[in-house]
Amino acid sequence: MQLSEIRIRDPFVLLQGDTYYMYASAANAGPVEKEGFNVYTSGDLENWEGPFRVFDPPAGFWADRDFWAPEVHKYNGRYYMFASFKAEGVHRATQILGADSPMGPFSPISDRPATPADWDCLDGTLYVDPDGQPYIFYCHEWMQITDGTMVCQKLREDLTGPAGDPVTLFKASDPDWSIPYERDCYVTDAPFLYRMQDGKLLMIWSSYGKDGYVQAQAESLTGQPEGPWRQLPPIFTKDGGHGMIFTDKAGARRLALHQPNGGYLERAKFFYLYEEDGRLKAE
Repeated sequence: MQLSEIRIRDPFVLLQGDTYYMYASAANAGPVEKEGFNVYTSGDLENWEGPFRVFDPPAGFWADRDFWAPEVHKYNGRYYMFASFKAEGVHRATQILGADSPMGPFSPISDRPATPADWDCLDGTLYVDPDGQPYIFYCHEWMQITDGTMVCQKLREDLTGPAGDPVTLFKASDPDWSIPYERDCYVTDAPFLYRMQDGKLLMIWSSYGKDGYVQAQAESLTGQPEGPWRQLPPIFTKDGGHGMIFTDKAGARRLALHQPNGGYLERAKFFYLYEEDGRLKAE
């Protein structure tokens, strides 16, 4: 199928060998009897095969709804999926899953999520610092705290749980372009970390502006995960976001995001990404 035929929110692309893998919630493709995650495969980013199932919740798995935003990172020779999950009476959380292949099958690597048990959290992502220390970056959700925040936390080397306390980095209302999603509530979504050629550490993330969903970016003023973080001009403001960055077969940096942000019309869009004047620009 063509890329334009695939309804997908929160696209995440992994290149391994000659194959691109694009991960998605199974619910993106239509109603499902059982929540889970799929992958599409491609050799050229335009023509795709799938979807192929890569995760079904095992018997006794704690979550039964809102299986959202899967992303897969290669780390220490294995593939790790970070994804959001929810159950009745249980806070939304990021659970980490593992597999020996990008095609899965993925399974939980621990018996509990990686985010705090008493917080509503989503969109966890992996970042490994230059010393090899893994971190999880995630959103403390606006539905619990009104003004959503971005948070980072050290992980154990094997990713099975936290190795430090949560560190709040910034609030959704901090950028001058940010507007409430509803009433006085501000949204943080989808952190993804990127190290620039000059060593600066950037984060892309999403929230809402006057024209809809926004692909935002911020800079760590120390180059460290804990910041402090300064907001930069957005990358994309026309109702598209939840982005991530990958390198294509030609060695070019690419930004993947979905646009528009609703109406069951969401599609993956790929842009070329450039470093200019200390920030990222897309075209």
